Amino acid sequence: MSRNTWVIASCLLGIILSLLLVGIISATLLRHVVQVIPAAVALVAVARRALWGPHAALPLFIFWLLIMLAIWLWLLGIARIVTGRFTPAEIVLTVIIGTCCAGGVVASLRTPTTTSRTWRLLMFAMFVAFQIGAMWLSLRQPFSHD
Repeated sequence: MSRNTWVIASCLLGIILSLLLVGIISATLLRHVVQVIPAAVALVAVARRALWGPHAALPLFIFWLLIMLAIWLWLLGIARIVTGRFTPAEIVLTVIIGTCCAGGVVASLRTPTTTSRTWRLLMFAMFVAFQIGAMWLSLRQPFSHD
């Protein structure tokens, strides 16, 4: 496994575990299980060295980094994109997730590829849609009140 592939896999695992810990802390585990499904699929692809793995992981890193930025802007009183109460443990987990996302973006962009630009864009679009769909579903019944 190349260094970039190892970093991508580690960052995906960090995001998955951190989001599941947030679910445990906030008593919303089922919601967070649904939210991490796309990252779990990408992690399996990266671990199996599928050519599309890093391209599937990139939009997930960007998605979660944007979510973490929205939370940080709320906590700093700058913007109300996201609202809510965050425990100190959850805040620490947002930093871990954000760090994993930033590292994952860099590693994904550095990974050499033999796939076409069309294929990379298709994987990017599919996993953006997959993650948005998982987030949307996680906010619906029965996942919204687990």
